[in-house]
Amino acid sequence: MPLRLTQVADPAMAGFDDIIDVRSPAEFAEDHLPGAINLPVLDDAERARVGTIYKQVSPFDARKIGGALVAANAARHIAGPLADRDGSWRGLVYCWRGGQRSGSFTTILSQIGWRVDRIDGGYKAWRALVVDRVQNQPVAAPVIVLDGNTGSAKTAILGRLAARGWQVIDLEGLANHRGSLFGGHPEGQPSQKLFEGRLALSLEALDPARPVLVEAESSRIGRVTVPKAMWQAICAAPRLRLEVPVAARAAYTAGAYEDMVEDPARVEAIVAALSPLHPAERIEAWQAAVAARDWRGLAEGLLRDHYDPRYLKHRLRYAEREQAVVTLDDLHDLEAAAGQVEAALARLA
Repeated sequence: MPLRLTQVADPAMAGFDDIIDVRSPAEFAEDHLPGAINLPVLDDAERARVGTIYKQVSPFDARKIGGALVAANAARHIAGPLADRDGSWRGLVYCWRGGQRSGSFTTILSQIGWRVDRIDGGYKAWRALVVDRVQNQPVAAPVIVLDGNTGSAKTAILGRLAARGWQVIDLEGLANHRGSLFGGHPEGQPSQKLFEGRLALSLEALDPARPVLVEAESSRIGRVTVPKAMWQAICAAPRLRLEVPVAARAAYTAGAYEDMVEDPARVEAIVAALSPLHPAERIEAWQAAVAARDWRGLAEGLLRDHYDPRYLKHRLRYAEREQAVVTLDDLHDLEAAAGQVEAALARLA
């Protein structure tokens, strides 16, 4: 019988040496089970070809041509990526719905003598568990939000608190984005589905007896959206705010965005996109700072005149949730800063 999953990180999956996604590379790139490797039995072009034949010619012809392609690709995987697996190897295989693609590959591998199972319902069944976790189920642990103006080193401080044993969900890390106009990374962001899968795993791993710390975010981090359950928890949670002078935040920001400094043209384009929101002379001053490579001056201007006024509106919206303020004169010693936040958290507890 195929393996029926009951959790996003179902313990039953731990009994397999490899989890094999036999879907096309494009399907795998959009989202896949954690730790899965992609051994497609039909590549993107082959999948499109078989689908066209199914619709325009006949299901029989599609299955005949598809079967030949699956057999050829399976042989390539067995002689290649799976060549070093011995007789004790166990594999777990899945496709979109746990049907023909995974069934065919599982049969071929089983005939060799390997112990192979497939996932009942395939990726679609696992995805349903993810959606239920991030949209419908409440966050199991009590949430505390670390708030503070842009450039307050919230993400870095949360990382240090995680190293000290606190439960932390790093939403920006999961989204591969720093949460601001300048926050994108060169390698880009995961798809919405992949982001939700990562978040579901983090939520499922929480100890409900201990608080979990998250950073104050808007409902979108770059181009991905924070799912309903997490967003509702953030909105309802108590908040601890960092108060850091703008000059200290500018110095930290200029150092933290080294990838932007290496691409001035990208910075110029983002500054230009702010033109509808600011007076022309302010935009000119920021563009002059870019031209002079005055990154600290640019950061201070952006923080003071663009980010801080917008953050004030955000903060007033959640003013009744604010439970404590931690004042930091500078951000030179983030371990010390994390210690101050930890002391404030202990007082809240």
